[in-house]
Amino acid sequence: MDEAFYHFTPGSAPLLVSMPHVGTEIPPAIADSMTDDARAVPDTDWHVDRLYDFLGDMDLPVIRARYSRYVVDLNRDAEGAALYPGQSETEVCPGSSFDHKPLYTSGQGVDPAEAARRIGLYWRPYHDRLRQELDRIRGDYGYALLWDAHSIRSVVPRFFAGQLPDLNIGTGGGSACAAGTAEAILAVGQASSYSTVLNGRFKGGYITRHYGEPAHNIQAVQMEISQTTYMEEDPPYAFDEAKAEILRPVLRNMMQQFMASAGRRQ
Repeated sequence: MDEAFYHFTPGSAPLLVSMPHVGTEIPPAIADSMTDDARAVPDTDWHVDRLYDFLGDMDLPVIRARYSRYVVDLNRDAEGAALYPGQSETEVCPGSSFDHKPLYTSGQGVDPAEAARRIGLYWRPYHDRLRQELDRIRGDYGYALLWDAHSIRSVVPRFFAGQLPDLNIGTGGGSACAAGTAEAILAVGQASSYSTVLNGRFKGGYITRHYGEPAHNIQAVQMEISQTTYMEEDPPYAFDEAKAEILRPVLRNMMQQFMASAGRRQ
């Protein structure tokens, strides 16, 4: 596997953690055609890897994006299928930001040939490694679990009205996770001080829906966290360690409940 396009940390637990939107790098040839706003990559899932700094203690394997979602969005279908038909969403090679600002100085999006090149070069290696690790885990344990870790600004009018709940669990409406497992994770959040919902506005992106196959012993969950719970949402997007210290135990308990609940159902 070519790790030039992502970062991978091995682990021996049955839960693989994916962080497809933490990348901030943009190749110079692409950056040269972008606006100043785009090069600042404001729609990054800022500091998600730092927030989940306990994963090593849990011995979880982790795959993290190296490149920005503006280069290619690893959580979108390479064929362009919509995640939320009829609602606004960004493409696998987006042409605009969450604030509807153009990413390219031309004002145009990415042409099909360039999109295909980026998918082959940046998108495919990440997904090949995801599949390889899930198959390995399932071979070792008889089942595999996937936690797709995300964050987003608490207010993004393009995608939702008002303020987003703190913790947003998505399982593709139940298709990516066995009955009862997501509810066990939800219960942890509901017992905390954080507002927590299951399959609300964010039901899980391509990764959750594509890889979550309970009938084939792979369960997947997306966790979309409101950034106000652990950082400053305006530039320079400062990490708030005091807030993070409160949130981390809740996330860790959720992931432990995921493993415990899924294990009991095997």
